[in-house]
Order: sequence, then structure tokens, then C-alpha cells
Amino acid sequence: MITLTTDNFHEQVLKADKPVLVDFWAEWCPPCRMIAPVLEEIEAEYGLTVGKLNTDEHPELMARYGILGLPTLLLFDGGEPVKQVMGAKPKRMLVNDLGLS
Repeated sequence: MITLTTDNFHEQVLKADKPVLVDFWAEWCPPCRMIAPVLEEIEAEYGLTVGKLNTDEHPELMARYGILGLPTLLLFDGGEPVKQVMGAKPKRMLVNDLGLS
């Protein structure tokens, strides 16, 4: 899992040569903490790069992608967001919603 910032977002996500799942989260968000271990499992099982972006530290990226609630997951492919999942969900539902199954 990589830590994303305003400074490395372009290189780590937009220029990545494979899909990247970005977890928009915040320290104060209990559902964000609930899905963190699930995202680690998804990363390991599906070989998907997962990046965590703290929205309190990088609100400009939250605004750029129109993130209105936390947690929000955006799957980027070829530098473009291709899937969005809002809220904490069980692993099976996340995998299905992200089109990984």
C-alpha cells in the first residue's frame, strides 16, 4: 500500500502503467478504518496497487475528483477514474463493485 500526496499523485496514479485503487480517507472516519484491512487483502489477492490519500492533508485532490463522502474508492486505469465505490462494504461487495471478480 502506498501513501499518496499531492506531490506524488501524478506519478503514482495518473502515470501508473497498471490500475491503481485510491482510498480517499481520513483519520476521524471509523468506516475508513474498518475497510483498511479489507483493502490490504484485496491488494494482496488481486495484485492491485492500493494508494491511501488522507483527505484532511490533501483536500485539493478530494475536490478535484468530487469526493463528497468518506471512504470513497476510485479505481484509476490509464490515468483516468474508471470505477467509484462509496462507503464501507464487505470484501465480496467491494470486489464485485470494483469489477475484480
